[in-house]
Amino acid sequence: MRSFSLLIFSTLFLAITCFTSCSNDDEVIVPVEEEVITQAVYTLTSQADPTNIVVFTFLDSDGEGGLDGTSSVTGTLNAGTVYDGALTFANTIEGEDITEEINEEKEEHQVFFQSTVDGMTIAYADVDANNAPVGLSSTATTGDAGTGTLTITLRHEPAKDGDGVSSGDITNAGGETDIEVVFDVTVE
Repeated sequence: MRSFSLLIFSTLFLAITCFTSCSNDDEVIVPVEEEVITQAVYTLTSQADPTNIVVFTFLDSDGEGGLDGTSSVTGTLNAGTVYDGALTFANTIEGEDITEEINEEKEEHQVFFQSTVDGMTIAYADVDANNAPVGLSSTATTGDAGTGTLTITLRHEPAKDGDGVSSGDITNAGGETDIEVVFDVTVE
């Protein structure tokens, strides 16, 4: 009788151990796929003269890891001028408009503009549902004539409430960089 009780106890212990160790309480984490961006186009249109259009274009036709991308600027930035800015992103390899995706996920994206051109400032003209900046629409204002660079960075899941982030300071933004491009700029 004692060996029968030991057999029942062992069987119950084994069954309980199996059920508790086999349960899957782990949360399933589905990785968020980063956007593949091969093209960025920043178009500036003068508010005073709509025929004064400046287009900053970056293209990396074979994607990350292959040949370096190329950047170009067409048109002339005039000193002392206010421009309306429109920024678009695309995956030219897949024929995908990434701008549309960013618009749908505004709370998860922010563009940062860093200019070394003396007197050139860029302000956000669009916000997400939380009234935090996005950067697909902007206003660029030029100062005196000069040269420098314009760096455009798209961040995924930045800390939009971080110190200075809502005013365009990338320092405390965190998040992942989806794309960062640098353009040579001349203001005449």
